[in-house]
Amino acid sequence: MGIFDIFKKKEQPTGVVAPINGKLLPITEVPDPVFSQKMMGDGFAIEPTDGKVYSPVNGKVLNVFPTKHAVALQSNDGLEILIHFGMDTVTLKGEGFTAHVGEGDTVSANDLLLSVDLEAVRPKVPSLMTPVVFTNLNEKTIELKKTGDVTHGEANILEIK
Repeated sequence: MGIFDIFKKKEQPTGVVAPINGKLLPITEVPDPVFSQKMMGDGFAIEPTDGKVYSPVNGKVLNVFPTKHAVALQSNDGLEILIHFGMDTVTLKGEGFTAHVGEGDTVSANDLLLSVDLEAVRPKVPSLMTPVVFTNLNEKTIELKKTGDVTHGEANILEIK
């Protein structure tokens, strides 16, 4: 490293980490066209292996849905992120879901947001696949740097282009 290397522009990581233990997939594999066709925005999905949902970013909670199946966050750098646990989980009206945060709370990456009783929820919904959608990317897109098994808190899973 030379003395002038400190002035070179470095590629900045997104600061987004995996929010759930499970299998990371392209959002196009979500079994709901609202998500798979990116109507709400680009992102990724995770097929969860447990029922804990953690914050993927440092930021604040914009909204915890009354049914506790989804949470909206805003990262400190302005990204708006929706985590929607499972498909058709809104119909459960909160059954099997526990929220650990509320609207306006400040969160750090890896803070616990939601707990889900998978044994109670799984038989009542078509899928546990969980979309993670960036709702304000405008013209930017998500490029996954990894697919397959991830652990919550794992970094370098995506790049925003």
